[in-house]
Amino acid sequence: MLCEVRSLGLSGISGYEVRAECDLSAGLPAFEIVGLPDAAVKEARDRVRAAIKNCGFTFPVSRITVNLAPANQRKGGTVYDLPILAGILAAGGQLRLDGPDSAYVGELSLSGSLRPVVGMLPMALAARRAGIKRLYVPAPSAAEATLAGGLEVYPVESVGQLAAHLRGEAHLEPAAAWTPGPDDFACPDFADVKGQENVKRALEIAPAGGHNLCMVGPPGSGKSMLARRLPSILPDLTRREALEATEVHSVLGLTTSEHPLLVRRPFRSPHHTVSAMGMAGGGSSPRPGEISLAHNGVLFLDELPEFSKEALETLRQPLEDGRVQISRVSGTAVFPARFMLVCAMNPCKCGWYGYSDRCRCSPQAVEKYLSRLSGPLLDRIDLFVEVPPLDFDALSRRTPAEPSAAIKARVDGARAVQAARFGPGGPACNDQMGPAELSRFCALDDACRAVMKGAFDRMGLTARSYDRILRVARTIADLDGAGAVAVEHLAEALQYRPPEYLRR
Repeated sequence: MLCEVRSLGLSGISGYEVRAECDLSAGLPAFEIVGLPDAAVKEARDRVRAAIKNCGFTFPVSRITVNLAPANQRKGGTVYDLPILAGILAAGGQLRLDGPDSAYVGELSLSGSLRPVVGMLPMALAARRAGIKRLYVPAPSAAEATLAGGLEVYPVESVGQLAAHLRGEAHLEPAAAWTPGPDDFACPDFADVKGQENVKRALEIAPAGGHNLCMVGPPGSGKSMLARRLPSILPDLTRREALEATEVHSVLGLTTSEHPLLVRRPFRSPHHTVSAMGMAGGGSSPRPGEISLAHNGVLFLDELPEFSKEALETLRQPLEDGRVQISRVSGTAVFPARFMLVCAMNPCKCGWYGYSDRCRCSPQAVEKYLSRLSGPLLDRIDLFVEVPPLDFDALSRRTPAEPSAAIKARVDGARAVQAARFGPGGPACNDQMGPAELSRFCALDDACRAVMKGAFDRMGLTARSYDRILRVARTIADLDGAGAVAVEHLAEALQYRPPEYLRR
């Protein structure tokens, strides 16, 4: 007898529908799984056999063939355990399934209990697109599946519980849609930071327009501390942005039943020993890297020159395109990578070049230390700000600093201006403006053109840096509530260009 069960699979960070066709026929007893299964899928034979027996069912003594369609797409993971078990029991007449608009996903233990699976959100979104109405998933994965909306998600703890529900003996209630709690939004506050007002200004401009930023200063000046407070002033995630970012984290198993959805913009801070593959993603079956995990959030690179040149150069294309394409023999995967790059670095190996007499680095040593930072990469950074060491008076001052809530209010105000300016189909922020938007919204008057011409010749600007200066100036104007870019906005944007020793 033949039975077809709807299920779901993963390809990269996207879900797709899979149909498990289970056939029981006469012949010598055998259990075969076809449809390009990997080792984890093939091992489902032993998990399914043990679960069927330990849950009080009879394992069919016949030739069992399971085809995972589409058969030309490679299947991986343990998500097919439950649909295979359900198909075998239904084909043998031991279980009646819940109609053609239901799908089953889950990993089985040998006792028949269900374990959570990774990538539940993109699979649930694929189920909604495929017209599936009811989705049976492991109980720990149910909260994440409810985020897709438009589905009845049934949390299943064991095969016995599922069988009782399908027989009508014990009804399963659909899982309620997950909502975040107040503790999910807590993060460090700028009120803890003493002094460094010029750096705070740059850190306000960066999220207001989605600009990339680099902080340069000696050890202990507060670069890392300031960067780690940046999430407290970032604009709130929209529903679409939250789902996009969560899909990437879900595929890598970084979500939990308690926190299935990202409610704050991601803040990724990889160690400087990360490889190029760890940064951009890859593998024989391509998986997302750090730049995709930072999608719709912040990628913070502390001690920037300590990263390998290969890892840093992988950032160049994603910073321009907002996505990364990984090509392997098995296929090509495209991952989202629209992030805000924030860097912190010392001016030399010892950290004190230009700040203290204790620096003993020669000019050759400084140049070698900074040589990993290529011109094209630095040209993609909009804001460079010096972070000087604090004196005793600033450190001992007890006057409270401006809290993050006040800074975030100004950032949100600037983003609201940009949203109204560009409309629903336009760029999300000033940093994403194209040539048409630059020409329309960043037009310079005669005074501004004179300032820009002098800076272009004196600072050796490129066409890319010229556009980036205009975008930063537009953001500064938005923070000031100005309708047009003025000389003072342009002058402030120009002062955030890299220092002389980084332009050599």
